[in-house]
Amino acid sequence: MPAQEKLDRLARLSVAPMMDWTDRHCRYFHRLMSREVLLYTEMVTAPAVINGDRERLLGFAEAEHPVAVQLGGSDPVELAKASKIAAEFGYDEINLNVGCPSDRVQSGAFGAVLMERPDVVAECVAAMQAASPVEVTVKCRIGVDDQTPAEVLPDFLTKVSAAGVRRFTIHARKAWLKGLSPKENRDIPPLDYALVHQMKRDFPHLHLSINGGITSLEGALEHLAAGMDGVMIGRSAYHEPAKILLGADDAIYGAETPEQTADGVAEAMLPYIEAHVSAGGRLNHVTRHMLGLFAGQPGARSWKRYLSENAHRPGAGPEVVEAALAARQQVAA
Repeated sequence: MPAQEKLDRLARLSVAPMMDWTDRHCRYFHRLMSREVLLYTEMVTAPAVINGDRERLLGFAEAEHPVAVQLGGSDPVELAKASKIAAEFGYDEINLNVGCPSDRVQSGAFGAVLMERPDVVAECVAAMQAASPVEVTVKCRIGVDDQTPAEVLPDFLTKVSAAGVRRFTIHARKAWLKGLSPKENRDIPPLDYALVHQMKRDFPHLHLSINGGITSLEGALEHLAAGMDGVMIGRSAYHEPAKILLGADDAIYGAETPEQTADGVAEAMLPYIEAHVSAGGRLNHVTRHMLGLFAGQPGARSWKRYLSENAHRPGAGPEVVEAALAARQQVAA
């Protein structure tokens, strides 16, 4: 199967790039629950990639594939350099952030503020594509501030796709750059799924994924049935990973995979944790992503409490996870 066609299929479901959350430990953990779902890094800025510790910023385990890196920036030259570097690390996709509303991003004139500058985005993605053999995609909002989404979103898709981008993920909310915090921007602006669905009808040649407020596989399947090419899930995939990811390969991709349990996933993390701790890493750097593994299941509180109270202790290792699992199972029995 050609790489582009394969990625189109994998992008039927993806886990959103989330700052401070979707690091390499989180992605490895998520991959144990789904072989198919497309995973994203946290956003990393182009200047950081060019000038910073590349292994720390971009390094990942081979087992994480398929995995995409999300870049932030608005300078075509910098983004081209960063894309070339990211491609050499072996990422399956390079994504440009045109959706993050944080103050830091705004002051750098990138992220959601670029919704006001589609010509700049087009110039950036053209430079990224010229520098890298890896497909370049865009994650955007439906608009910002006082923009009228039904007007600006089609214009944005037209101009950026003309520069060669074929695959977009659209967060179905505006971003309010003035007056709302990044956290508030994830909840307060109303969702407009109908507009994003209309974009798929208006741009049938583009691969369009929808993001925002989707909290279940059932919800994802509804959007796919409505014609969307893909669905991206953020916070629910992080806080309730087993609920979203354990059934995804079967429900979304029709892939026959061995039945897994959340307990089995916790046990499968032990060798990874042992290697991380043996290399000088701290246990809680990994287990902080695992706190919601049993969300909604008996013993979830015991699991979360034990890890929260003990994983940060000096010398803590896999035995802490085993004890937390035993505590959960004792309550659940």
